[in-house]
Amino acid sequence: MVGAELRAWACGDPVVVTLRGDLDVVDAASAAAAVLAATAGGQRVIVDLAALEFIDCCALGALARVQELARRVGGDVLLAAPQGSVLRLLDLTGLAGVFSIHASVAAAAAGLGSARYAPRRPVVGVAPLSVSLV
Repeated sequence: MVGAELRAWACGDPVVVTLRGDLDVVDAASAAAAVLAATAGGQRVIVDLAALEFIDCCALGALARVQELARRVGGDVLLAAPQGSVLRLLDLTGLAGVFSIHASVAAAAAGLGSARYAPRRPVVGVAPLSVSLV
């Protein structure tokens, strides 16, 4: 496995977190912690999965736990653009029905009532802009 890279961007509400590469048990806790930090204060987060090539059950479970915690404080975690094996695992585990899944980040933002998606600034306190989880 190559490992995962995480980038977090704020465009008001929501925050967009992009995951790239392979996300497995080794990186699951770090990625979940970064997404959880982005949900602080009830923030809504869109996790862009378009460039995520692989996710294992452990990492997917960690994202589901983050979503549950976010909802408890008035936030949410939405998934955007899962492809190939990532989408297949969401379907096989039944988590496709748990997450709000959208075709793109723009579609997810529109579903939240955001007029348009335009990343403006890195998220402070989430993680550095480019975090290699390898």
